[in-house]
Amino acid sequence: MQDQIFHLPDLRLESGEILAGAHVAYRTWGQLSPDRDNVVWVCHALTANADVLSWWPGLVGPGCYYDPADWFIVCANVLGSCYGSTSPLDADPATGQARFQHFPRLTVRDVVAAHEALRQDLGLTDIHTLIGGSLGGQQALEWAVQRPDLFDHLVVIATNARHSAWGIAFNEAQRLAIEADPTYAHGQPGGGDDGLRAARAIALLSYRSYSAYGETQTDPDEELLREHRASTYQRYQGDKLVARFDAYSYVALSRTMDTHNLGRGRGGVPAALRRIGARTLVLGITSDVLFPLGEQRELANHIPGAMYAELDSRYGHDGFLLETAAITHFLERFYAPTFAH
Repeated sequence: MQDQIFHLPDLRLESGEILAGAHVAYRTWGQLSPDRDNVVWVCHALTANADVLSWWPGLVGPGCYYDPADWFIVCANVLGSCYGSTSPLDADPATGQARFQHFPRLTVRDVVAAHEALRQDLGLTDIHTLIGGSLGGQQALEWAVQRPDLFDHLVVIATNARHSAWGIAFNEAQRLAIEADPTYAHGQPGGGDDGLRAARAIALLSYRSYSAYGETQTDPDEELLREHRASTYQRYQGDKLVARFDAYSYVALSRTMDTHNLGRGRGGVPAALRRIGARTLVLGITSDVLFPLGEQRELANHIPGAMYAELDSRYGHDGFLLETAAITHFLERFYAPTFAH
């Protein structure tokens, strides 16, 4: 399956800048029901893409909880990503040159504006479930605040109402690593790749947990003096990301995540969360140091009627991608009162 492309008119960003020639890559699976009431919209995280079946196996796909045989599933690639939507690698229509490090600053609200334009173009007037984790959860929350009557159910995993100082600091450390690579400033394809490797190594420390590293990366040879398993793992993960992602997009999207604040211009976070009309499941991960349980409890405490649950996982923040059997269990409990699936 290939991405489909939705072309927006020039998009006015929250900053006041205009993103000219904007487009969004997206994919759909399944068929709309006769009543058009079986839509599941998935919002993806930082380095994912529109192909949700590839990065959320076990939760979305044939034989999974969200099976295209039952649901009409939509996933759109976020603006700024190098996976098909308008990104720093795309040419500015005014100059014909790629923007690279001069790409306009995007906010989560800008990303949601693109999703909303796509939804209208697809003619979807009711979304049964809006779901996302991490940055995907931030998008889902922002959209649910903006359109309280559009979504029947909201599922957010390992996310928050406002990106924390801790999360922003992690993102800035990663950007510093990228910017320290002299090739990043050159504005060229592949610029900042060495910095991106280092950024990924930093990010992994926030995505996983002490116990997970202890269980999987401790050296069995107690006499080892070099080439430690944890060291080679960090390098391996850095190489993997460089092979599939782009440093300019990484900087742009991490800055987007930093802007997340549901309370901005709305009288604060509690007031914003009280706008949400969807029946909501908030799922936190016990070992998540990037989006700790306190942030999930804040969401559940202020979203009217929200169901709160904790996923006990050793994987840290990455548990939202890996613990699909446990997530499925919580979804079954969540839907049980209102929907027989």
